[in-house]
Amino acid sequence: MAFLSAPPSPAYFSNLANHSLNSPLFSPRFSVLGLGFRGVSHGVVVRSSNQAEALVDFTKISDVPLLSCLEAIERLKTYQDKQKSKQEYLAMYSSIFGGITTDKAAMVIPMDDHMVHRGHGVFDTAALMDGYLYELDQHLDRFLRSASMAKIDPPFDRESMRRILIQTVRASQCRKGSLRYWLSAGPGDFQLSPSGCQQSALYAIVIQDLSPFDPKGIKVVTSSVPIKPPQFATMKSVNYLPNVLSKMEAEENGSYAAIWLDEDGFIAEGPNMNVAFVTKEKELVMPHFDKILSGCTAKRVLALAEGLVKEGKLRGIRMGNLSVEEGKKADEMMLIGSGVLVRPVLQWDEHVIGDGKEGPVSLALLNLILDDMRSGPPTVRVPVPY
Repeated sequence: MAFLSAPPSPAYFSNLANHSLNSPLFSPRFSVLGLGFRGVSHGVVVRSSNQAEALVDFTKISDVPLLSCLEAIERLKTYQDKQKSKQEYLAMYSSIFGGITTDKAAMVIPMDDHMVHRGHGVFDTAALMDGYLYELDQHLDRFLRSASMAKIDPPFDRESMRRILIQTVRASQCRKGSLRYWLSAGPGDFQLSPSGCQQSALYAIVIQDLSPFDPKGIKVVTSSVPIKPPQFATMKSVNYLPNVLSKMEAEENGSYAAIWLDEDGFIAEGPNMNVAFVTKEKELVMPHFDKILSGCTAKRVLALAEGLVKEGKLRGIRMGNLSVEEGKKADEMMLIGSGVLVRPVLQWDEHVIGDGKEGPVSLALLNLILDDMRSGPPTVRVPVPY
C-alpha cells in the first residue's frame, strides 16, 4: 500500500482513525493507493489491455472513476476487510508520519519512496513469542549491516530504532507473530539516484500469526533460477525477485522450496532460509556464510546444537562446502530460518533423504529452538512492556 503525494502530518493518521471530516485526510491534495488494490467500483473493473480475462467477473466495463480521498480510503478498507489470511497486521510505524497506527488503511508508504520504485531498501524481522521478541538485537545488528552495504544512512541511531520497534509491538498488543521492519533511501522523486531523497525512512509492521510451527517433512528441488552474487546475497535487501521465482519454481513442482547452488556448484541456501545436513558420520554441516545470507536463526541453531554433541547425538558441528551428491547422501537435511525454524527435508529432487522420515536431529533442533524462544536467556528474548 502506498500514497502518492507529499507525506501527511502526524495528525493525518490520527484523524484517519477517527474519520474526522475536518482532517487533512479528506483534502484532495492526497491521493491514496493500495498496492494490489484493483480499481473496482460501481461495476467498474480497471485492467490492462493485454489481460486475457477481467479481474472481476463484471459484465460491463466503463471509465475509470475519479475518487475523492474519502472514497479511496473507504474502498481500500472494504477491500482489506474481504481479504482472508492467517496473518493480521496489527500496527505499523512510519518515520514519514512520525508515529504508529493500528488502522490497516493507514499502513501506507509513499509511492515515490525509492524502496518502492527502485528497490533501494533493506529489511529484517524478529519473531514474537509469548510477548517476547526473539533475537531482536541479533537481527537489528544484521539490519544495520545491510543498510551500510546498501549505502542507506538510518534516520535514527540504533537505540532509538530499537525503542521504536518495541513500542510498535506494544501498541499492537500482539503476543505471537513477527515484527518486520525496513530502512529505505526514502521518498523524494522517481529518479534512479537517491540524491533527491531528503531523508531515509524507517517502517515497521507487526504481523499476528497464530499458526503452529509445522514439523512435518517436506520436499525440495534444485533451483534453476540463478543465485544472487555474494555482494547482494549477503545483504538482506528488498530485491527478492530471484527468491520469489525460486519459491514459485518449487511450488510448480510440488515442492516446498528450491535449493540454490553457488557458482562453484556447492550447496548454498534456500530462497529465504539456510540449509543444513547431518552426515552419516553424525556431523551437523552448514554451508559457509561468505556467499549467502548470515542467518540469525541458523547461527542460534548451531549454538544450541552443542548440547546435542554433549549428549552424544552429534559427533561434531562444522561449516563447510558440500556438493549436491554429498547433500543427497546425508542422513538428514533441514531448512532453517525465522519463518520455518527447523523444517526436515525428506526428498530432494527425486532422491529420498535418509530413510525418508523426519530425522531425530532435525526434530531435536526444532524443540531446542522452540524452548529457546519460550524460555531462553535475556540475550535472545526481549520482553515487550504491554
